[in-house]
Amino acid sequence: MVDGFLNHRVELDIVQTAARELLDRYEATPIDLILTAEASGIPPALACAAELDVPVVYAKKYLGVGDRYAISREVTSPTRGTEYRVEVSRRAISPAERVLIVDDFLSGGRTAEALGEIATEAGAEIVGFGFLIEKSYAEGRERLEVRDWRVESVVSITSLSPTGFEVAS
Repeated sequence: MVDGFLNHRVELDIVQTAARELLDRYEATPIDLILTAEASGIPPALACAAELDVPVVYAKKYLGVGDRYAISREVTSPTRGTEYRVEVSRRAISPAERVLIVDDFLSGGRTAEALGEIATEAGAEIVGFGFLIEKSYAEGRERLEVRDWRVESVVSITSLSPTGFEVAS
């Protein structure tokens, strides 16, 4: 279903509207950089960055180990059952930049947590995390908030079943 407007086919008007809604929650917060992970995080990250007129950095995903000049973390994907590496070039994030981490979905929070660790290791200040859709029945929010990271989502899905889903109001 989400593939029809966000992950595979990207409906820019929907993504831009959601990005504005997300950024309204960070209105009083100075932001210098948007950080995301490839690939489905890129459209909402670009929409947020365009709205703020700031750059975007996206962490590249690799299978296996590399010898690149990068900050990286290993992430296990519960949906794919594979381990991959997210990397950001050490030159891509400057120390003391105020970073908003944006992604399409928050579920288990492993990729988001890895991005937060990468930004922290780079010396950046994490102003928060923003997601277009959150699976609130999963542990992702708790994984991030236990580190005192601010978490905002535009839509919160409270349950999922073969016959449909429930959205928090």
